[in-house]
Amino acid sequence: QVQLQESGPGLVKPSQTLSLTCTVSGGSITTLGYYWSWLRQPPGKGMEWMGDISVSGNTYYSPSLKSRTSISRDTSKNQFTLQLSSVTPEDTAVYYCARSPRRGTTAYGARGQGTQVTVSS
Repeated sequence: QVQLQESGPGLVKPSQTLSLTCTVSGGSITTLGYYWSWLRQPPGKGMEWMGDISVSGNTYYSPSLKSRTSISRDTSKNQFTLQLSSVTPEDTAVYYCARSPRRGTTAYGARGQGTQVTVSS
């Protein structure tokens, strides 16, 4: 059974870059048929899809975040990472990594427990 775990700082200053890592166990990020996703949920709002990385390493980003978002992976560590630049307090949210059956969706088959990230000086 695949498990995902997010890690990274819980507090980021405005204008800095938020960096999170998702460590996957119980399955490989190169297994065909899945996308590896980053989602987030700001306080009082719904879940937002941020971007995906495919099993071949192709990346897909939300148009509203594309200019600030980068997703990469390290297949030797079975990890994928999120970088979100120029953060503002509006980027405060619970961030999740997930395994999804298709790209560009908040639907997922497995998801990490989430990590709170607060943007504040």
